[in-house]
Amino acid sequence: MTAPTTDDLRTVTETLARLTDYLRDRPDPDEALTLIDPLLDEYTGLPVHFADTLRAFARALHDHPQTPRGAEADRLIAQLRAAASTQAGQHALHYLIDDLRDLYDAGAAREPGCAWCG
Repeated sequence: MTAPTTDDLRTVTETLARLTDYLRDRPDPDEALTLIDPLLDEYTGLPVHFADTLRAFARALHDHPQTPRGAEADRLIAQLRAAASTQAGQHALHYLIDDLRDLYDAGAAREPGCAWCG
């Protein structure tokens, strides 16, 4: 597998920054939910992938022969693994998106206008 480049990763972070800016412009809630949905997918969303990335990074450091050995390195690698576990716990955010979509749909059905503003 070819390694991603720093430019590839900058593109990802720039795309997320563009999404953030777009959401700050208060788009239609249905469109906002549609944009966020793939990011928080239970199986393929950012929390799951980022947790896996952090775990793989910790493993790569731990297993590499040039990684310094000792308590400090062990502590830092353990912190990476703890961060990965915390991040993985965020996979449940997809339920929040489902609940928000249900709330928005119910609000739109009850009254005309913006369900978020009422």
